Amino acid sequence: MKKEQQLAHLILEKVGGRDNIIQLDHCMTRIRLSIKDESLVNIKELKQVPGVMGVVEDDTLQIVVGPGTVNKVADEISKETGLKVGEVSADPGLTAKDRQAALKKKNSTPIKNGLRRIGNIFIPLIPALVASGILNGGANFAVNAGVDPTNTIIAILLLLGGGVFAFLGILVGWNTAKEFGGTPALGAIAGIIIINPALANITLFGEELVPGRGGLIAVILAAWFMAVVERFARRFVPNSIDIILTPLIAVLVVGFTTLIVIQPVGGWLSAGITDGINFILDIGGVVAGAVLAGFFLPLVMVGLHHGLTPIHMEFINSIGITPILTILAMGGAGQVGAAIAVFVKTKNTRLRTTIKGALPVGFLGIGEPLLYGVTLPLGRPFVTACMGAAVGGAFQALTDTAARGIGVSGLSLIPLIDDNKFLMYFLGLVIAYTFGFIFTYLFGFKESMADNLDS
Repeated sequence: MKKEQQLAHLILEKVGGRDNIIQLDHCMTRIRLSIKDESLVNIKELKQVPGVMGVVEDDTLQIVVGPGTVNKVADEISKETGLKVGEVSADPGLTAKDRQAALKKKNSTPIKNGLRRIGNIFIPLIPALVASGILNGGANFAVNAGVDPTNTIIAILLLLGGGVFAFLGILVGWNTAKEFGGTPALGAIAGIIIINPALANITLFGEELVPGRGGLIAVILAAWFMAVVERFARRFVPNSIDIILTPLIAVLVVGFTTLIVIQPVGGWLSAGITDGINFILDIGGVVAGAVLAGFFLPLVMVGLHHGLTPIHMEFINSIGITPILTILAMGGAGQVGAAIAVFVKTKNTRLRTTIKGALPVGFLGIGEPLLYGVTLPLGRPFVTACMGAAVGGAFQALTDTAARGIGVSGLSLIPLIDDNKFLMYFLGLVIAYTFGFIFTYLFGFKESMADNLDS
């Protein structure tokens, strides 16, 4: 039996069997299961399964198995359950009320649910953003090093790397409509309306329209409104002409509303967010950098960090760079330092094995395996990791580093650093590693914490 197949089998065993799963999904590091009967899930034994780096109980049961592995394990679970990724079980004994109860936890709040929805919009786009960002960053790195930008290979790399960012509004519109129960293609049209270069040829109420105004915030608002109008129209349009009339009504209503209301509002919100964060960084300086970096891991802990993606993209859309990504990336770096300190001090074989497996991807900016497998379960190392991150974040704010793309952090972010400040960003990583290590080694870990993990 293959490693991933065995891991999938054990996971199913600990969550109550294949018939106890309503829905199967995954992100970059986590298997996400919607559970029918939560009383059948043995969380303690699930955490002890070899290969499981952590378990998060949220609106879905999230099982951290790490990048790469997550795709293979999801495929194996899909084979055993017969559920495709994203598909909801057709179990006749499961009512709509049961599904809703299984998908919603008591601690849900409108803010958390809103951020989760934003995460659901952007998480599927992360592989494309990562690949494009690295290609774009590598090509620009070569240009900065003196390579002729008209070189055919460089031009092709810039084409491959820049495409997703040029047309990202279409993908975001598609996912937004899908998330809010609308037709994805109509959501894509909402994105096209926002970014269409033809807007520059139109004057409305004496004002020239601007392609891209409002950025992804306007796209999300327009695609959401498209889903709302579509669902509303479908309630009244006869079935015989629904396929013709409903999308026509939705596109006309949303199209004009977008140009008259949504784009101006989106532009105002976008400017407010970017100007506000820039003001905080300008005024707060190193303190602001320390606070932002120090509190980033708690966002990752509850899976809400993807809600920041539109902010990064708005910065890139408006000024070409995001000045907060390099600061927030220190969260993962502080955690790497903390994990190394734990590895040096502990004699617990299981904990050392977990750290060895999670450290390589931790250096590359994927911190969830370390978070759920090491620092968070131990408790105090999570706090000292945040402290190390704060020191690194302060340094990044002091040196004004910024990134030209998103989707990666850690060492992987180096090619995307703006203004040739690659060394400054790397020094910030080293500082966060170092202080995360020092704080954890001195007062963040003792062997009894590791012993408690096995109890």
